Amino acid sequence: MKTTLPRQQFSVLINDALYELSAQKLRTFLTLLGMIFGVGAVIAMLNIGEGAEREALKLIDSMGVNNIIINQRDYNDGELSEIREDSLGLTMGDVAAATNTLPFVDDYSATKIVKTFDIYSDLAKSDAQVLGVSQRYFTHSNLTLSQGRFLVPEDDGALAQVAVLGADTARELFPDKTDIVGQLVKVNHVWLSVVGVLTAPAGNKDEFQGVKIGGDRYRIFVPLSTSLKKFSHNVLASELDSIKLKISESQNPVVAAKAVTHLMQMRHNNIQDYDIVIPAELLAQQKQTQQIFNIVMACVAGISLLVGGIGIMNIMLANVMERTTEIGLLRAVGATQQDIRLQFLAESFTISVLGGLLGVVFGLVLSEIIGFYSGWAVSWSLLAIVLSLGICLVVGVGFGVFPAIKASKLNPIEALHSD
Repeated sequence: MKTTLPRQQFSVLINDALYELSAQKLRTFLTLLGMIFGVGAVIAMLNIGEGAEREALKLIDSMGVNNIIINQRDYNDGELSEIREDSLGLTMGDVAAATNTLPFVDDYSATKIVKTFDIYSDLAKSDAQVLGVSQRYFTHSNLTLSQGRFLVPEDDGALAQVAVLGADTARELFPDKTDIVGQLVKVNHVWLSVVGVLTAPAGNKDEFQGVKIGGDRYRIFVPLSTSLKKFSHNVLASELDSIKLKISESQNPVVAAKAVTHLMQMRHNNIQDYDIVIPAELLAQQKQTQQIFNIVMACVAGISLLVGGIGIMNIMLANVMERTTEIGLLRAVGATQQDIRLQFLAESFTISVLGGLLGVVFGLVLSEIIGFYSGWAVSWSLLAIVLSLGICLVVGVGFGVFPAIKASKLNPIEALHSD
């Protein structure tokens, strides 16, 4: 009996609370709205924050946390002619210098953008970007294949006219084909044989913290030597457009970047015709920005819950005033102050639970709507649901304590004569 009696008492208290709240449906519903909006705001905020963090990690993963990226800056021909007097721009010589003199550089990949005016297959045309890449580019960018193979060193050595297609490019050039390997694509005046197709990457962004990344889904990749020898380029342009250095995992990328910067300054005669991107640093900035966003949104959501808690206190105080005679009668037939407190706390607890559960549904729907119309990534978070429900219960019951204590301290005789 000792184990079942508390459960029976709790069930009775909840049933009584539901009965009392249902007697004032409109007032109860308006009180619930405060909790629903508060909990919904917390869940939507945390879901959007979780989605943004996961997408940021995916984007960083495409750059490689342990990589250092060196990108060639864009200039017009007039500016380039002046710069080329002191600096040749990014070249394979920079790659050789980094790999030979910096002990923490384990590997590299290099890219060159091909200027295109015509890309088509037998079935369709495309405006995809064509990129000459060294064979390690795919590994350093964490890309995977859905068909065929990646570029290999033999392709570079033989100036092979082969290509790997991004997922979107493959669908555009060969809309009705499932087996694309072996098909031909013409880029400018050069026919290329497709040897591989990339898997479509997660996410839909090709920029992170102002840095252009990704976009691999809408690209055509050819061997770097093929891009340099068989396609025309601006004579003033640098040999390479981007270099990616793979840094040892034991080395801090930010510290390594200082050594890379010093090396580049010496080789380019202190001409800043390049930009150095540190993915690890971008990740730290993203986490800091996300933390600020979460704090701001948590404050906004907290205010909403606070308003909801005030609404609960308001309805509970109104209930105490309206049920003064009832309270006096209960005290007269033997109810203790604790019984009265538990009864009113059960009502505030019931409102909190109902508001919290409805708020969870509202928050999940709200986050999906925001994600759909804004294009933001949204990820459901169990922590968001548990945290919001917990805060809702604490706020609801907390704001119900004062009305419950006030009800329990009413003088029974005065309460019976309140009418």
